[in-house]
Amino acid sequence: MKSHTTFMFLCFYFVMSGVFANEENNAIVVVANTQDRSIQLTRQQVRNLFMGGTVPFDLQAIALPPDNQTRVLFNTKVVGLTESRIQSYWAQMRFTGRKQAPKEADSESMVLKYLEKHEGSVGYLPASISIPDGLTVIYSIR
Repeated sequence: MKSHTTFMFLCFYFVMSGVFANEENNAIVVVANTQDRSIQLTRQQVRNLFMGGTVPFDLQAIALPPDNQTRVLFNTKVVGLTESRIQSYWAQMRFTGRKQAPKEADSESMVLKYLEKHEGSVGYLPASISIPDGLTVIYSIR
């Protein structure tokens, strides 16, 4: 009986460890190159920024490519749409000439390089990535 209890405890421990590790792997930060270090956006403002809506700041979004796992998490947790729905939305916006999709970078390191060089730019990255001093985290997603 004792070995059964120990076995169950160990199973529970490993399952819970994986859950917490996955939460950390799923954390995302939205980072901006801005002089105003006090800027903090809400989820809706971040969604608007990446979907071509209005935000109270002059910021330009840069996104990761569609097959990137960080983009999938961002779309799920912030935008609330699947990649196919987002692609459909941007196709319609381009066709009608109303809005342009955010620029895309090939990788997280390319997003960082772009953000460092372009004031007013905003991108999303895994929370585990090291953010350079010149950039500001304006929203966090756990």
